[in-house]
Amino acid sequence: MAEAEKLWLGFDLGGTKMCAHVFDDAFKVLGFQKRKTKAQEGMEATLQRIFQTIREALDSAGASPEQLAGIGMGCPGPVDHNRGVLLSATNMGWTNVQLKKILEAEFKCPAAVLNDVDAGVFGEYCFGAGKNAHCLLGVFPGTGIGGGCVYRGDIFTGANRSVMEIGHLQMMADGPQCGCGRRGCLEALASRMAIAVAAAGAAQRGAAPWLLKNAGTDVAAIRSNILADSIKNGDRAVEDIIRQAARWIGVAVSNAVNLLGPDIVVLGGGLVEAMPTLFKNEVAEVAAARVMPPFVGTFKVAAAKLGDRATAQGAAAWARQQISGQSR
Repeated sequence: MAEAEKLWLGFDLGGTKMCAHVFDDAFKVLGFQKRKTKAQEGMEATLQRIFQTIREALDSAGASPEQLAGIGMGCPGPVDHNRGVLLSATNMGWTNVQLKKILEAEFKCPAAVLNDVDAGVFGEYCFGAGKNAHCLLGVFPGTGIGGGCVYRGDIFTGANRSVMEIGHLQMMADGPQCGCGRRGCLEALASRMAIAVAAAGAAQRGAAPWLLKNAGTDVAAIRSNILADSIKNGDRAVEDIIRQAARWIGVAVSNAVNLLGPDIVVLGGGLVEAMPTLFKNEVAEVAAARVMPPFVGTFKVAAAKLGDRATAQGAAAWARQQISGQSR
C-alpha cells in the first residue's frame, strides 16, 4: 500500500458486538476487526475498546491512523447527525455521547456519526440491492425493527436527528406492549423478539417439536437461523408465526410507500438473511395489495446484499460524502 493512500474506516457499533472495516477509495475492504462491545463495563471502557478495534483493523490493513481520510460510525439509536451525538442507546445505557468529537480527538481526522440502520440502507444504496434508486426505503427486522430512507442520494432525516422509526408505527390499537412503552407497534408484532416469544409458546404447546428439541423454550436461544431450521424441519406453527410477522411488515411498507413513493424497498437484518425468499415474497404481496392504486407496480421489494458489512460500509461511504462531497 502506498504511504500516501487515503483510507476510509467504517465502524458498526452494536449493543452486543462492534466491528471496524478499512476501505480504500474504491471501497475495497483492506482490513477488518471485531470484538464484543461489553457495554456493561462502562462507557470509558467501551470507548477504549472502540479505539483498540479501529487500530487493530488498521494494523490488519497494514495502515496507520495518519492515512485515514475519515471515519464513519453507525450507532444503535437516534443520532443528532449535525453534531455527531448519539442521543440514546438504550441497550448500552448511553445518552448524549459526543462521538464525533471523541473520534476526531483520538484519531485526528474528520468523523461522521449516524444511526446504524441509516448507515446500512445507505450502504445498500451505494453498493447493494438499492443501487441507483431515486428513493430507497429500508426495513431491517431484528431484535427490533429499524428503518431508513435514502432520497436522491441523501439520508432522509429530521432537522437535527435521525428518523424513519418504522418499527414504532402503530399497527394495532391496544396491541402487545412494545419496548418503547407504547402498545401495538410494528416491533411488538413482527421483530425477532416477538417471533421468538410466539415460537417458544408454540414449542411449549407441542406445536413445534423440532424447535422444542433443539432450542427449548428459552427466547434468547431462538435466533434467526434456528427459526429458519425449524421451518425446514417441519414446524408449520413456526412458519405460520413468521409469515404473519412478515405480513405485518408488508402492511407497514404499504403505508410507507403511500407516504414516500420509494422505487425500491430493501429488506435486511438477520431474519431476512436467514429466510430471504419468505420475507421478500410475503412483504411484496401484502404491500402490493394494500397501497393506493396509483402506487401499484411502482416499487420492487428486494433482499439486502451486503450482509454484516452493510452498516460499516454505509457509514464509511456517508463519511466520504459528508467530508469530501463525493457521492459513490
